[in-house]
Amino acid sequence: MDCSRTPTRDPETWLDLAPAFSQGMAREVRSWIQRWEPDLRESIKWHMLCFSGRKLVCALSACQKHLGITFFRGTELRGLTKLFEGGEGNTSIQSIRVTDFAKLDAQALKRLLHAAVALDADLRSKPPPAKKRAEWPMPPVLAAALKKSPKAAAGFAKLSISCQREYKVWISQAKQPETIARRVKETLTALAAGRKWAQRKG
Repeated sequence: MDCSRTPTRDPETWLDLAPAFSQGMAREVRSWIQRWEPDLRESIKWHMLCFSGRKLVCALSACQKHLGITFFRGTELRGLTKLFEGGEGNTSIQSIRVTDFAKLDAQALKRLLHAAVALDADLRSKPPPAKKRAEWPMPPVLAAALKKSPKAAAGFAKLSISCQREYKVWISQAKQPETIARRVKETLTALAAGRKWAQRKG
């Protein structure tokens, strides 16, 4: 991930510390949002600059090679715009990836923002239910390792499905034998200590 992960709750500090490539774009889009929908509230969540009405409406991600503009109920707005790229299978979130600011259609973004705010304000409109993700298959190498380590297997069994998934995905994505072996070893040590994937290094 090449997006800014600055640990701050202050929007101004978040902008000051944004990567050089996307900082100017983030400032400009922020000013647009403030001008177009002045009642939206700002906050920092998940290292993004978020804008909220009743609930989260949109957010900016400042990255090394692009600016991300996320709409939290974007799936319901796909028919109104051509700005979104990919994400057709998403339940709710849709994003715009800006690499060339000159090519960003400001008027289309303005219309999209107004529609998103109107959707958020509509008390009769409820977001679609979240799709249940298919369970990630157990990597054979992890299954074999857990059989040889009862303590790690017990730690794995205590984790939620989503936390188990993080370990399975991490190991599945390794390609080189030495990387797979190292990740399995780290996984067994962390599980035996009762740690989740994000806490695996202790």
